[in-house]
Parts: sequence; structure tokens; C-alpha cells
Amino acid sequence: MKLVLLDRDGVINEDQPDFVKTPEELVLLPAVGESISRLNEHNIRVALVTNQSAVGRKIINEMMLDKIHERMRQLLAKNGAKIDKIIYCGDHPDRPTDRRKPGGRMLTEAMLHFDSDPNRTIMIGDSLIDLQAAARVKCHRMLILTGKGRKTLDDGIPKELQPVNVAVTLMQAVDNILSGRIKPKG
Repeated sequence: MKLVLLDRDGVINEDQPDFVKTPEELVLLPAVGESISRLNEHNIRVALVTNQSAVGRKIINEMMLDKIHERMRQLLAKNGAKIDKIIYCGDHPDRPTDRRKPGGRMLTEAMLHFDSDPNRTIMIGDSLIDLQAAARVKCHRMLILTGKGRKTLDDGIPKELQPVNVAVTLMQAVDNILSGRIKPKG
């Protein structure tokens, strides 16, 4: 793999029912920093691709979102981890563009930025829309069972989104990637 795309809420940090509205509300999930650090050590680029409708809903502004992401970067750095690029979509869900997942444009932007093709890119998310976006751009798909992941799996993953790899945590997902259990297609 050349590029790992990560959703944010429920994958990197605890998913808040009423949005992460301040830097202090962002709480990393266990071992996320160590997981991302391992990808960094193996020269795998890491990009965040995240819907942030709190911006479109006018709950927070882009300046606050930048502060939240800066706190995330600081917390990750404590484990030697870094996100190489943050791409977000602030669309209101009632007025989405193709950037908002399940649209694939954020994922395509990340692949173009890192000159990675879908065969060497994996999207790790906790929701059906993450898997749909990844399928739309034809990259590998992995569901982790944190955040909304358990419910997503229990609700069933549609046949047209298969194959989907499943991991309990981000650490297990990284183990699967680094061990070669997920191989570039073709």
C-alpha cells in the first residue's frame, strides 16, 4: 500500500453524538497514535478524508475545525504519528456535493495529491458511507468496528461494496496492511 485514507470520527477519535465542537472534545481512540506511527514508519502516506457537516450546519466555523485538527495533530505527535494531509467536506447533508462521502471526490483528491492509484490505496472507515465512497473510486475498503463500525457490520454490507476487510481496531487494520494480508490489486 502507498496510501491509507482514514475517516476521522469513530476511527481516530471518539464519535460524539452532537459533533466535536471544540478541541477539548476531541478524544483519541486507544492506540490510534501508535497505529498511525507504524504506517508512517513504513513510508505509507496517511490522509484524513472526513465529512464535517458541523461546518455546513453552522455549529462550528472553519477556524474552529482547524483548531480541532491542530489538537488532533498534537495528540498524535505524542506517539510520533502524523497525518500527511487533511481533506474535509463541510457540506450540509441536505445540500451535498460529490466531495461529501459517499461521494468519492475527497478520496480522489487524496490519491491525486499522493500520486497513488486505487490499487495501492485503502480507505479505513466505520460507516457505510466510507465504504461507498471507497467503492466509488475503486480503492480497497476496510471497516473497523469502532465508532459506528459494529452497527454497520451488523446491518450488513451490501454485495456491491464487497470485498470489505474487517478489523476490530485501527491497530488490527494496520497489522493487516503491514503483514501483507491486504495486497495491491492487479
